Amino acid sequence: MIQDLPLRVTVVPVTPFQQNCSLIWCPGSGKGALVDPGGDPDRLRQAIAANGVTLEKILITHAHLDHAGSAADLAAEFGVPIEGPHREDQFWIDRIEASGQQYGMPWCKPFEPTRWLNDGDSVTVGDQSFEVYHCPGHTPGHVVFFHRSLRVAFVGDVLFKGSIGRTDFPRGNHQDLLDAITGKLWPLGEDVTFVPGHGPTSTFGQERRSNPFVGDRALAG
Repeated sequence: MIQDLPLRVTVVPVTPFQQNCSLIWCPGSGKGALVDPGGDPDRLRQAIAANGVTLEKILITHAHLDHAGSAADLAAEFGVPIEGPHREDQFWIDRIEASGQQYGMPWCKPFEPTRWLNDGDSVTVGDQSFEVYHCPGHTPGHVVFFHRSLRVAFVGDVLFKGSIGRTDFPRGNHQDLLDAITGKLWPLGEDVTFVPGHGPTSTFGQERRSNPFVGDRALAG
């Protein structure tokens, strides 16, 4: 669990892909959100109850099944809105149920976001605010959530510790992904800790120094 005075985060790996679903909440109000509830809804319900969180919304970075598969059911069960991703991911939402059947994830259902997100938007969780950055490449409608004062970002499958998102899926674009990372994420600061969609956390500074795909040395070479 990541703990800070105005915000708490616990990461719950879900689905056979071990996707990092983040439960984030304000300890004062108890209001919170799920970021990328891709599956294993029982585990997510248990995390919500165990931490005494009042779920007020679901945030989606992109519409791949391991990130968004449980959004429809959980939104209906808790009576909360779904915010994100960008509208360019509609075609992934349209195919999410078929993809779930293919990968043995029967909970995957299509959904209609309450609010599509665009570059420059903001979302709130309790009394905390996150900036929204549209970062296409892995999917065309991928967004990132950034808390400026706490220096933390939820980046989905844009960036990983030691790697970057795949771009061989339909409508993926490798150059768009590199441009999003270097043009939108790096300027946020090397001290930013990020929670990726899979694997351990890292910082933008660490990735600029050592990432073999998008580090400063790799791009200069």
